[in-house]
Amino acid sequence: MSDLSGKVALITGASSGIGAATAIYFARLGAKLSLTGRNEVNLQRIGDECVSVGPANTDRPLIVVAELSCEMDVINIVDVTIKKYGRLDILVNNAGTYELGTIETTSLEQYDRIMAVNIRAAFQLTMLCVPHLITTRGNIINVSSIGGSRSFPGQIAYSMSKSAMDQMTACTALELASKGVRVNSINPGAIVTEIFSRAGMSDEEIPKFMEHCKEFHPLRRVGEAEEVAQAIAFLASSNSASFITGEHLHVDGGLHAACPL
Repeated sequence: MSDLSGKVALITGASSGIGAATAIYFARLGAKLSLTGRNEVNLQRIGDECVSVGPANTDRPLIVVAELSCEMDVINIVDVTIKKYGRLDILVNNAGTYELGTIETTSLEQYDRIMAVNIRAAFQLTMLCVPHLITTRGNIINVSSIGGSRSFPGQIAYSMSKSAMDQMTACTALELASKGVRVNSINPGAIVTEIFSRAGMSDEEIPKFMEHCKEFHPLRRVGEAEEVAQAIAFLASSNSASFITGEHLHVDGGLHAACPL
């Protein structure tokens, strides 16, 4: 198990899904947390759970309600995190939106919305955090997607945003390596989270979609958010992953290695 004791971690999109699972898992490993998202009720609930699973006398996570498409909100996230903790060791760019659409049906408004959240906000937040991460020789984990490295119909703007995130990961890793900052990405396959309902799938469609996903993932199942959180914690650990940078770690049941039948 990776040790994150005393490390200050900023996690975006921490109110649900992979972000929430990562916050809870990091808390178990002793990290000090700054959690941001749009849903304050959910963030407070995740904060409570982090306290309950963390070591004795664990500080309650800093909760920052923010809209990442707002530049001033992004600036505020970094400012209040540094004000509280005085340092930053780990940045997890997890927040994202998933929307369906083809080249024929995706509007420019939808395209801009996806790009604003999935890549522009992560780019801005990374820019602001880099000086602090250089000071601590910290690291960055970007939560990308199998859609960033493999092509699937019906999600063109989303996949484009995740391909951009993979390039941001690789370029930033090269640019910051000499300064001791590691940068990696996690590329999940189908993971059980609320992202599919938010994309407009109905309660009847989601179970059918998950069953379909099982068929083309080589391990014949979909993933759980905590499995992704464990991989993020591995990459975040200076003990476990000290010689890993520029890596795109697929947590996808082998999907990235498969060829369509």
